[in-house]
Amino acid sequence: MTVMNFSIPRTIIYGEGSLAKLADLKGKKAALVTGGSSMKRFGFLDQAIAILKQGGIDSIVIDGVEPNPSVETVWRGAKAMQDFEPDWIVAIGGGSALDAAKVMWCFYEHPNLTFEDIIPVGAMPPLRSKARFVAIPSTSGTASEITAFSVITDTKNHIKYPIVAADMVPDIAILDPALPMVMPPNVTANTGMDVMCHAVEAVASIAATSFTDPYAVEAIKLVLENLEKAYTTPTDKTARFNMHNASALAGMAFTNASLGLVHSMAHKIGGEFGVTHGLANAIMLPYVIDFNRQFTDKYAYAERLLGIDDLAQAIRNLNKKLAIPSTFKDCDEVDFDEAKFKTVLNRMSENAFADPCTLTNPGTPSVTDVKALYTAAYYG
Repeated sequence: MTVMNFSIPRTIIYGEGSLAKLADLKGKKAALVTGGSSMKRFGFLDQAIAILKQGGIDSIVIDGVEPNPSVETVWRGAKAMQDFEPDWIVAIGGGSALDAAKVMWCFYEHPNLTFEDIIPVGAMPPLRSKARFVAIPSTSGTASEITAFSVITDTKNHIKYPIVAADMVPDIAILDPALPMVMPPNVTANTGMDVMCHAVEAVASIAATSFTDPYAVEAIKLVLENLEKAYTTPTDKTARFNMHNASALAGMAFTNASLGLVHSMAHKIGGEFGVTHGLANAIMLPYVIDFNRQFTDKYAYAERLLGIDDLAQAIRNLNKKLAIPSTFKDCDEVDFDEAKFKTVLNRMSENAFADPCTLTNPGTPSVTDVKALYTAAYYG
């Protein structure tokens, strides 16, 4: 029997007001990493700075992380860290900020590495010789606060790279539902469906175990019961609490069981067209479930536990309630030009097939299968 590993953050602090626990950190300097302007606009960034100050920690802010964080942004942040020499890295914001901060952390600790050095799974050297890591998510979605994963975009080659390293699992995750409460409905929908995709792919993964399945199934249940409410009533505290917890639970499942074709394909179509990751996942997920059923009985296993007849149809119904289109051609978030789609389809399919997430998808999908799934998800 194969020897396996199950890793989650050492400390997960959750519930309303949990941001205040930053005051308990022991250290002298912190680098706060964040994305655009939302954390500053809603006062959470200033709160974090003030709370750290209460604990005797000075901080700098590394902001401007884009929705698809680039290699260039990662190097910019690492350089700021090398100049400031923090003993804590505090990532606050959406999954992009958390993902970027993890890889900044790597290059802060190992400035002689290149980005290409850390692309192979498990190639990143040990961390924590200079700093430890706190993750504070503002969306209930990526679960980057829980996982050993980061997704960074090579903007020159239009490829998103999933970076996987056990040492990137944060030391502390702080899940304060006050943060996602201010997110706009479309962000709530897209990130919430990212949670769903993490959980569903973790259940079907060929690396799933009795350690990961309970977290994944509970996450699916929480999303089915709470995402629509969080979308229609953003200030509903119970829905926000449950969705934030669902995100973390799904993260515990997929960081240990890995993912599948949905993520492989979302990474690559995101790199080509710039579509939001969670939205790409939401559109792709029902098509991949229907394709994968020939290889696995795990969807039926989840359906029995959840008391539903058809998981793919339940996801289609939820997408409709969240105003998520059923095909890429009907998606207006970015320009899904048909001519461009046809031009990049072969390259995109080959790149998705080569993505590490494909390794744990059920069955033995081929490049031809990936191409057929992209085509189905584009046209319906």
